[in-house]
Amino acid sequence: MSLLAASGLDLQARARLAEQLARRVGREASGFRERMGPLGLSVENKGLQDYVTVADRQAEETIRATIAETFPEDSFIGEESGGTSAHGGVWVVDPIDGTTNYVRGFRHWGVSMAFAVNGEVEIGVVYDAALDKVYSAVRGHGATKDGVPIRVSTVSDPRRAIAILGHSRRTDFDTYLAVARQLYVLGTDYRRMGAAAIGLVRVADGIADLYYERHLYGWDMLAGALIAAESGARVHLPPTEVAIADGGPILVVTPGLEAAYGFLLDDVVRELQAM
Repeated sequence: MSLLAASGLDLQARARLAEQLARRVGREASGFRERMGPLGLSVENKGLQDYVTVADRQAEETIRATIAETFPEDSFIGEESGGTSAHGGVWVVDPIDGTTNYVRGFRHWGVSMAFAVNGEVEIGVVYDAALDKVYSAVRGHGATKDGVPIRVSTVSDPRRAIAILGHSRRTDFDTYLAVARQLYVLGTDYRRMGAAAIGLVRVADGIADLYYERHLYGWDMLAGALIAAESGARVHLPPTEVAIADGGPILVVTPGLEAAYGFLLDDVVRELQAM
């Protein structure tokens, strides 16, 4: 019997709760901004171009409290309130991924919820505010968008591909420019959306073909990475515990393009091996 089976954790029940919660707090955050406007969000700076709002904190508290009531044995780590991982399962949550977009009224933001057991992400749920849709995956059961199965694109020519790049001030800007230039040389168009979880589900849904960022934390990437993997993408990221504690690089790419973007794969593999 596997460790997961022996634990007796009901993953399907947790996935259903996460889907309901992500949609609920996402819609509540969207409605709150519409009512209050940007001046009513009580925006605080965590760093340069790094914000947190009252909506982030309210959403995280709602998620934390509901999980604690429904599954009191689960532990919880939130981007805004922290937490610790205990034996058994742990939720890793970003209540609003893409807060800068949210504050300014760009629609590319979402709610990211991952559930990991013994270092393995078993559930990934992302609410996409732009589409008002919930992306979801349970390991080994495929990925869905509002219950409808999704798959990655079949594009195999980098000249027909769209990449999404992420960047933060935690990493060197010249490296970001070098990656953009190499994609340009290959004929690949690219975007920067400012919300990693949304970029990852865009690859999962076949809208984009690549997501790359040199450094993300676990609450930004674990849910979207599982959804992408379950939709058929090739996913490279740090071990779960490392992603939560220290963060690291992530590369998610459709199978038909993994070789074309080998320069990115080589860089990510070297960084992961050095961890």
